[in-house]
Amino acid sequence: QGQLVESGGGLVQPGGSLRLSCVASGTASDIYAMGWYRQAPGKQRELVAGITKAGATSYADSVKGRFTISRDNAKSTVYLQMDNVKVEDAAVYYCHDLLNRFNYWGQGTQVTVSS
Repeated sequence: QGQLVESGGGLVQPGGSLRLSCVASGTASDIYAMGWYRQAPGKQRELVAGITKAGATSYADSVKGRFTISRDNAKSTVYLQMDNVKVEDAAVYYCHDLLNRFNYWGQGTQVTVSS
């Protein structure tokens, strides 16, 4: 019943922008703190940004100043605004319960960075 669905990925040029969305349904709508994660081929999954239900945010140093996480609780949606993207940002991006209470992962959305 609970589900997380990511969307908004695609091809973007270095320095460009992209906005990712994560729609939560069912029991996933109750997640208190949501995180955006990413995983590139052959690399470990890493936490990119997090946001609480009240709107408190945190960012990995690698994306600080370039990415912005936000949420619309009425729509049960979390966003990741990616600005000034770099080639090292290329990865599959996932949203997930930052506190790991909701144990399921979506399919993610692919972000490709190429000039």
